[in-house]
This record gives sequence, C-alpha cells and structure tokens, in this order.
Amino acid sequence: MADIQNGVMKSRMPRSVPYIIGNEIAERFSFYGLRSIMVTYMAVTFFNPTLNPALNVEADAKANEMSHLFVTLAYFMPLLGGIMADWFLGKYRVILYVSILYTIGHFVLSISGSNFTIFSTGLIIIACCAGGIKSCVSANVGDQFDKSNEHLLSKVYGWFYMSINTGGTLAPLFIPLLKQYYGPGIAFGVPGILMALATIIFWLGRKKYVKVPPAGIKKENFVTVSFYALMKFSVYSVKKLFGRKPGPKAWDAVAAKYSARSIDGTKAVYRVLAVFAFTPIYWALWDQNLSEWLLQATRLDLTLVGNLKLLPEQVNFVNPLFLVLLIPVFNSVLFPFLEKRGIKVSPLRKIGAGLVIIALCFVIIALLQQRIDAGGHPSVWWQILAYILLAASEILVSVTCLEYAYTHSPKSMKSTMSALYLLGISLGNYFDSLVNKSIANKGFFSQYTGAKYYWLFIGIISGFIVLYLLVAKSLPEKKYIGEETAAEIDVNSAQ
Repeated sequence: MADIQNGVMKSRMPRSVPYIIGNEIAERFSFYGLRSIMVTYMAVTFFNPTLNPALNVEADAKANEMSHLFVTLAYFMPLLGGIMADWFLGKYRVILYVSILYTIGHFVLSISGSNFTIFSTGLIIIACCAGGIKSCVSANVGDQFDKSNEHLLSKVYGWFYMSINTGGTLAPLFIPLLKQYYGPGIAFGVPGILMALATIIFWLGRKKYVKVPPAGIKKENFVTVSFYALMKFSVYSVKKLFGRKPGPKAWDAVAAKYSARSIDGTKAVYRVLAVFAFTPIYWALWDQNLSEWLLQATRLDLTLVGNLKLLPEQVNFVNPLFLVLLIPVFNSVLFPFLEKRGIKVSPLRKIGAGLVIIALCFVIIALLQQRIDAGGHPSVWWQILAYILLAASEILVSVTCLEYAYTHSPKSMKSTMSALYLLGISLGNYFDSLVNKSIANKGFFSQYTGAKYYWLFIGIISGFIVLYLLVAKSLPEKKYIGEETAAEIDVNSAQ
C-alpha cells in the first residue's frame, strides 16, 4: 500500500472502520427499537389506559411531549460528551464508559412495567447516554483519517450513515412484533441486549483505533475567545456611540491577546453555526415521524397488499430502508450527473434542497390528516410516500451536516462542533414538546390540532426556506482535514 510521502494516496480504509460500523448498527437498532414503540406505548399505558376516545387528543399530545423531551435531552447531551472527550477523557473512553451505562438504562426500562416513575428514569438514563456518545462517535470516524486517505472520508461517512439506518430499518420491523406477541418487557429488553452487543463490538476494536488524546482545558478555547471578543465589541460600540475614540476593532483587540490559530478556530465555529442555524426547524419536522406520524398510522388502513398488513409502529421502517437504498444512488448517480452538467453540488445547496423536500413531505401528511379528520380511513401508502421523501431530505441535510461539522472545524473542536450540530436537533424537539404541552394543557397551540397542526409547521419551515435562500450565498467555507497546519483549504464560494 503506497503512502502519501511517495505521492500516492492510500486507497484502503483504516482497519478500525469495521468495528465502528458494527458498533453503530447495533447501537442504532437499540435506540430506534425503543423509539418505534415508545409513543404508542405511553399514549395508552400512562395517558389513556381506558381507551376513552374523548381523551385521545390530550393523551397523544402528552405522549408526543414526552417523546420530544426524550430526544431533546438525547441531543443536548452530545455537547457535554464532546467537551468530556475533547478536554478530559478522549473519545474512546467516553464512548466505552457511557455505553455500559446505556445498557443499564435499557434494563431499567424493561423492568418498569406500568410504573411511570421507573419508566421515566430509564428514559432519562438512555437519553443521557445515547447523547453522551453521539458527537464522539461521528467525530471518531473522522479521526481515523489523515492526509493520505482523506479522499475516502465522504465515502466512509456515507457508510457510517448507512450503518445507522441499517439498524434503524431492522428495529421497527421486529421490535413492534415483540411488543405485540411477547409484551413490552421483552420489547424494551431486546434493544438493551443489542446495546450490550454494541459495547462489546466497540471494545474489540480497541487496539485498532486512532485515539486522539484529550487536549485539556485550554485558555484559548471557543468560550473564552468569544467572551473576550464580545466584551471588546461592546466597549468599542459604546465609545463610538458617545463620540469617543473607539480604539481598535473587536477582533483586532482580541488578536493582541490570543493566537491567530485560536481566533481562526473561533471564527470557524461561527461560520459553521451560521449554516446550522437553519437545522432546528428541519429536525422539528423530521422527528415527528417517530411520534406524531406513528400515532397517525393507528388511524390508517395499514394494508399493503392482499392480507398483508403492517403494525402502526412498523411503517417507520420505510424511512431508514430508503436511506440505505438512496445514499449510493445520490452519491454515485445523481450528484455526479448534476456535476457533469455544470450544476455544482455544494453542501449548502444540498441543505437547501433538503429543506424544500421535507416541506413537500409534510404537505402529504397534512392532506392525509385532513382525510382522517373528515372521518376517512386512508391507505398507509400515502404515508409511505411521505417517508420516502423524508429519506431523500435526510440524505441532503443530515449526511451533509455530519461531514460539514467535521471538515469545517479545527482539530481541537471537532467533537464539540458535532455536538453543536446535534444541539440543533435538541432545539427542534424542544419546540415540538412545547407545542404539544400547550395542546395537552389547552393553551395557545390547542387550536392547531388535526391537519392544522401539520399546516402550522409547513408555514414555519416555508419562512425559514425563504430566509435560507437570502443568506446562503453569502456564507463562506473553510475546510480543516487532517493536520490543521497542512490541510486548511479555502473555498471561495458556498454556492
């Protein structure tokens, strides 16, 4: 195998990649297996055990609120996990230690029965642990690469995302069947077994990983540089406002105290955050496929063909299935086709297209809900069509952002930057939880039930799409791959 020093790029994947992929398949089966049955289970077991039709709206809203709060916590914790990995423990130890606790959380859930307190405790443990390793896992993928094989990074992130959705495809097919035929204890316990398997697979690859050591707490970190710059900007603005000589501009003043590299890293974070600012609303819509859409499926005709029927919780398997099928189509067929015809397929264009597609996807769901509200019993095939479009939008937004978070942040900030991206998912779900809490408590958003609920979100994301189109062309890019000093690539345009 030739190396970069001889002028030849490596063509072989790092030996650690199979362990990372195997671990991710099992962990995602665990996580999505839980989510596939969580909402429908809570709606009946805790919020409407008598199956009173008059309580359906309130019970559904409470179950949705719990589900979105679970995801809010799960995607907030990567920020803490990223800090622990980058500053104190390193990615390998954070992933290993938290995975063990993750398995324990599933065990707590499996023995909870109809006890809401124990069930909630299990959810909190799982959310904290699933989130605690999330930013570290995606950043750990990038750490296995250097300048000699960086050209394989896009491909391996595609594989990584396919592994996520292989687990996500299998889980909603099998876990709902376990719940129906063997009860919730077994259904919630099997994901725990898969999480234990994921932990073992990760441990087996311990001698093959490139382990980036923690950098420790640095004085010149993103928070301290940002705070100092903000303080200097405030002083400069106040002096200018009152006609006094303002002195050096904010970043010029910061340069007198901090190194050029730390300032560049801080600016890199803000460049990436300018892009990620548009993702919370995307995830506010996307995550409803594992909550609101599951409850909608209970009111559909679930017949596929003949006598073949799906369970409501199984319909979701279409999304990860088509992700697995469409990723190679997009990467190997669609994107090269567009590039050959002079259409540049940049990250920002992918994200913009993904926002438009998920809006179209929700139009289908809203029209479907209108038929349900009118007393109809429409076919599940309409929801399946929405899931296919959802998969296409996710390829354009989520896969792109995973790579973007790694390639556009300096070495010392890669786990933390991934966590900041995942924080957008947390914010989107928190907004969902607030809307559902308002509905359950008969507050302001209680007027947005049935189809009106989905049209509300369509209106919100439409406004974000317009704003995105206005600002996207002005967003510059700067890539960091491998060693920071050797791999900084300036890109003139974000178009």
